[in-house]
Amino acid sequence: MPQTVTEAQVVDGGSASKPQRIIKLGKTTDDSDKKSANRRVKDVELCVPIVYGTIAFYLGRKASESQSHKWTVYVRGATNEDLGAVIKHVVFQLHPSFNNPTRVVESPPFELSECGWGEFEIGISLFFHSDVCDKKLDLFHFLKLYPEDESGPQSTKKPVVMESYNEIVFPEPSECFFARVQNHPAIHVPRLPAGFSLPAPVENMNDRGRGDTKDHPLSQWFMNFSEADELLKLASARQQVQAHIVKLRRELSVTDGMLQPLKPASSYECI
Repeated sequence: MPQTVTEAQVVDGGSASKPQRIIKLGKTTDDSDKKSANRRVKDVELCVPIVYGTIAFYLGRKASESQSHKWTVYVRGATNEDLGAVIKHVVFQLHPSFNNPTRVVESPPFELSECGWGEFEIGISLFFHSDVCDKKLDLFHFLKLYPEDESGPQSTKKPVVMESYNEIVFPEPSECFFARVQNHPAIHVPRLPAGFSLPAPVENMNDRGRGDTKDHPLSQWFMNFSEADELLKLASARQQVQAHIVKLRRELSVTDGMLQPLKPASSYECI
């Protein structure tokens, strides 16, 4: 299972491009006594777009030698929807210097906040509900505290944001899983063939409580990975490339004109 992740960074909040990163999780292995309860929907894939990352604020005058930044690491839906219908709990593995470096978050929003001074790699393990997948997904994210441009003083109001986008694909999901999330806004669910019926969901996890991040205190700094935003970025990039091509052609035409070879002199001019 691939683990390398494409990351995007922004210092002032804003938006980021959407890397095409897909993680496909294999089917769970059903025991003989669970086959009837975990019948699978053949030739169907469920896609769950997620974002995971960190937001770090410089503490300014409140900073100390050992605590210069306050930061939050999290896993959220790409559109800030509740992921509790898919993810059971998340384990964040911090640097060994922290007290209790292995942190378990049992319910959404899946996040934790800490203070520190150093940058390090955070391990993020996603554990899914039993009818979703019996394999955990291990991700890794680098906590970044300092902006790339360190020429001036670090701002206490504009955080350093580092986020990664992934699409988790579940092939041939169980009927129970499919039925539970078929109307879930955070999950891309394909249409079923006409006449195909699913069992009624045993539990509606969407009604457990609000675990989305739409009104999160840090939501203004979240990056936008939507398709519409991606199309706008592609259109803008295309215009910039075309303008650059026109500029280069003009410069080349001027250069070619200056480098035209001189005509050879006539015979009487050489005498």
